[in-house]
Amino acid sequence: MSKNLHRMTDRVARRDAGAHSPAELSAFLRDNADHRWTPPVGGAAGALGHDVVHGLDVTVALGLDRRVPEDRLRVLLDQVRPAGLRFFGVDLGGVRLCADDLDWSYGSGAPVTGSAQDLLLLAYGRRLPEGRLHGERSGRFTLAEGR
Repeated sequence: MSKNLHRMTDRVARRDAGAHSPAELSAFLRDNADHRWTPPVGGAAGALGHDVVHGLDVTVALGLDRRVPEDRLRVLLDQVRPAGLRFFGVDLGGVRLCADDLDWSYGSGAPVTGSAQDLLLLAYGRRLPEGRLHGERSGRFTLAEGR
């Protein structure tokens, strides 16, 4: 399901980018900034996850150094569960995720370490640029090997 969702959102984003000027796209964001959107599942934590992860999608892709506040990360990391990993197509078989900047880990097996926010991205099905994760099995979660 996740791959179909990604394809659909990519298709819609490309369509909208082609049909609207940068000023119009900016206005769409500005006009909806105060909308109290909630996802169909997950409640407030789901909405927070949506905002944090998509914000990181942008900052990681642009190489910007953005730090998500720890209180927000903890809410989201506490929500990491097998069902969510399956939804996002994440296979952690034989891997234990270990944050190197706060006390958090998940799974069992060979440690893959990185910042808590990078591990959150991994739990949401993202692949990361090389060098952001460490450990014997970290390569399976990087862009270079994952493409």
